[in-house]
Amino acid sequence: MTEFKRMSLIKPNKDTPFHIDFEWWKEMDRNWRVDLRGLLCAEHQEALSSFPEDQMIDWVDPETAEVKQMDGLQLIVTNHCARQDEFLTEHTTLVDAVFRILLSNGNTPMSAEQFSNHLSRPAETILKTLAGPRVYKGIRPFIV
Repeated sequence: MTEFKRMSLIKPNKDTPFHIDFEWWKEMDRNWRVDLRGLLCAEHQEALSSFPEDQMIDWVDPETAEVKQMDGLQLIVTNHCARQDEFLTEHTTLVDAVFRILLSNGNTPMSAEQFSNHLSRPAETILKTLAGPRVYKGIRPFIV
């Protein structure tokens, strides 16, 4: 029996926050680490060639000093590779740019308006892309 998820009746607007829904990746039977590996800087591509796919590491939150278990690959992309100039360029596609911005900000939900400020692209275009019927890279509205 096929199971369908209910769609939200709320239509996203320019202020609706979006995030990467990692459950979407699992449901679609897709491995988001493949995309993460593609985002590694040259230095880390070589250094992490034998890094285990699901390696979890301890990370200390600099604000709360709380120790958290984090995906090692995601932590490296977020804390180092995302800080490199070539991580996000004017030639990066819109969906990839939004995905990279979310990763570099620890997947903190952001609105089309906020993405627009980072990318110098119209919020309306960003919203139409993210709020359409197709889900790109697990980027979905953040519903509390």
